[in-house]
Amino acid sequence: MIKLHENGAFLVGGVEIVPENAEGAKAYSASGARKGTMAYRILEAHNTSGNMEKLKIKFDKLTSHDITFVGIIQTARASGLTKFPIPYVLTNCHNSLCAVGGTINEDDHMFGLTCAKKYGGIYVPPHQAVIHQFAREMLAEAGGMILGSDSHTRYGALGTMAVGEGGPELVKQLLSQTYDIKLPGVVGVYLKGEPVPGVGPQDVALAIIGAVFANGYVNNKVMEFVGPGVKNLSADFRIGIDVMTTETTCLSSIWTTDEKIEEFYEIHGRKSAYKELAPEEVAYYDGMIEVDLSKIKPMIAMPFHPSNVYTIEEVNKNLKDVLHEVEERAKVSFGEKVQYSLQDKIRDGKLYVDQGIIAGCAGGGFENICAAADILEDACIGNDEFTLSVYPASMPIYMELVKNGAVTKLIKAGGVVKTAFCGPCFGAGDTPSNNAFSIRHSTRNFPNREGSKIQNGQIASVALMDARSIAATAANKGFLTPATEIDKELKKYKYFFDSSIYANRVFDSHGVADPNQEIKMGPNIKDWPKMVALTDNLLLKVVSEIHDPVTTTDELIPSGETSSYRSNPLGLAEFTLSRKDPEYVGLAKEVQKAEKAREAVLAGDASEKPCQALPELHEVMDKVRKVFPDANHTNFGIGSTIFAVKPGDGSAREQAASCQKVLGGWANIAHEYATKRYRSNLINWGMLPFVIDKGDLPFTKGDYIYIPEIKKAVVEKNNDIKAYAVKADGLKEFTLHLGDLTDEEREIILKGCLINYNAV
Repeated sequence: MIKLHENGAFLVGGVEIVPENAEGAKAYSASGARKGTMAYRILEAHNTSGNMEKLKIKFDKLTSHDITFVGIIQTARASGLTKFPIPYVLTNCHNSLCAVGGTINEDDHMFGLTCAKKYGGIYVPPHQAVIHQFAREMLAEAGGMILGSDSHTRYGALGTMAVGEGGPELVKQLLSQTYDIKLPGVVGVYLKGEPVPGVGPQDVALAIIGAVFANGYVNNKVMEFVGPGVKNLSADFRIGIDVMTTETTCLSSIWTTDEKIEEFYEIHGRKSAYKELAPEEVAYYDGMIEVDLSKIKPMIAMPFHPSNVYTIEEVNKNLKDVLHEVEERAKVSFGEKVQYSLQDKIRDGKLYVDQGIIAGCAGGGFENICAAADILEDACIGNDEFTLSVYPASMPIYMELVKNGAVTKLIKAGGVVKTAFCGPCFGAGDTPSNNAFSIRHSTRNFPNREGSKIQNGQIASVALMDARSIAATAANKGFLTPATEIDKELKKYKYFFDSSIYANRVFDSHGVADPNQEIKMGPNIKDWPKMVALTDNLLLKVVSEIHDPVTTTDELIPSGETSSYRSNPLGLAEFTLSRKDPEYVGLAKEVQKAEKAREAVLAGDASEKPCQALPELHEVMDKVRKVFPDANHTNFGIGSTIFAVKPGDGSAREQAASCQKVLGGWANIAHEYATKRYRSNLINWGMLPFVIDKGDLPFTKGDYIYIPEIKKAVVEKNNDIKAYAVKADGLKEFTLHLGDLTDEEREIILKGCLINYNAV
């Protein structure tokens, strides 16, 4: 089904794979053939550094949604923003439920609309389109690059290299700065064959994720889809695979383009945005993934990660064993906080689920929903526990589904068809009941994204599946069923895009800014608090210690109902790590009292000294001064840090880092970072992205760490940093690593955050 090459490979003529250690590879040069990839040529066209090893990228367009755009624009405004320099689309697809949080969400929407007018942007009202569908329909262009403040910013199937990043990276683009990275590796994804009826894009995507996530095969690389199998996939099918590449932890993606992609652009009235993309005659890839589409079976990603992949057939054959494995995985994240079991989902030897959802940027496409409707024609989901909700990804798609009868089939079968909304993907819509098991054609199934609150004893599970198998399961009233076992014809429907839907509702400034426009600021929209520059030395308290194999951004800052506070940095910070380590906020605030006291002393208006604000510092500083007698509140900052094995998988949301920062966080310590975007968020908020070698930790939760001359180390570009754990018997020396940092990133850390770096 899927084969991973151990080493790099050449692709010759677009069809022949030549492993780099094969005899035939001697005829080619890897260094020269690296330039033959589509990715290299697109990056080269957008690089402004003149050095392809150290890229400084300027993107063509930007896109954000209503969880992220307020903070981005507030940060840019604090740095002197007067006009959006490139097209910037503000969609409203996350905080669409305006009853949640009082007026907060709609206040954010009005902020977005008035900013689009003032700075020359595009505003997409709630329920019109999810962020990525609007980008596909209206922004993508072959050979272009788009930066989005959402991790699933992926438009490679349409020939656009897109990157999902934290908000500060968009701020840089708004200030005409650059996206700075080393030239990423490129991994080929060689498709051959054709999917069998009943297999959909989510099945292919999950099979790939299962093969590459755990081993980091594509981590921070570009996935380049090539091979003869590409032409056997429709544009919608390719899009469905492409959006899920985010779950592999790759940086971006790009596909070869052909007449089917040209037709997509023509349907959407933008034929001029198309051009043919293909690798050159000889292209070198740092790795190669071979996918035989004909051998892909209906897949399921069991809780609680998209890489926890099985075929549905495997699950049904080994039901008790698979469910037991899931329960054991749950213990890693939940411990004894909840009693978690799926065994009660087995009835008469079959697995019954409680809920099905087809939604968002992954599931809400036209072909996915048409296929689900065909499977459910003349069927019934039943009048018991099982429910089915379908969210078309945009209003143009919704209207076509009404016209061709798909909506009628779904509603008649017992399903509910709703408007474009990302809520089911992050726990803000269609939350199941306690102990329920939900199957979803969406992007993620991390803990908490379905609405669970572990601290309240509430738990539910999500498994990822393709829309076709969700419909097949619905037709069997909740019995887990692969679509390949349903005898229904899946018809092909022609799609017609009606541009008047957006013309009648979407505000488009066409790049013309109105400086006289007043920005509407709701009472929950707050400026970022003042942040100080990096001090000569640091004293950090470890206030959380997480040993899960991977820590997601949803665990660092929960999604769901907390999203209503995204525009209020201090309000949102109250939720930091709340579902993973409820003690974190209180402990971080205690340490922050000492830092605030230190800053007040330096400003000459102190009511108490740091050790008075936090009495435990007396003993800590006595031990530090025995080795570093000059250490005092004038030359070291006091802050908190967390340790996590591998933090940052998942969402691009910057708040996973900024919430720690506004609570006095000054660093993270990890064995490695799951994604570049999370590490970038730390840096842009002035936090040190420390790495520590694997092995026994020299510190534990509650310990203090003293880091002398950290400012000097950053200035002098040192990677190895001496640090000291303050233990009962004195200081214990160990080494931290900073890793590669650009000159700009070092300056951001030194200044304290990106806002300070750009201060006007």
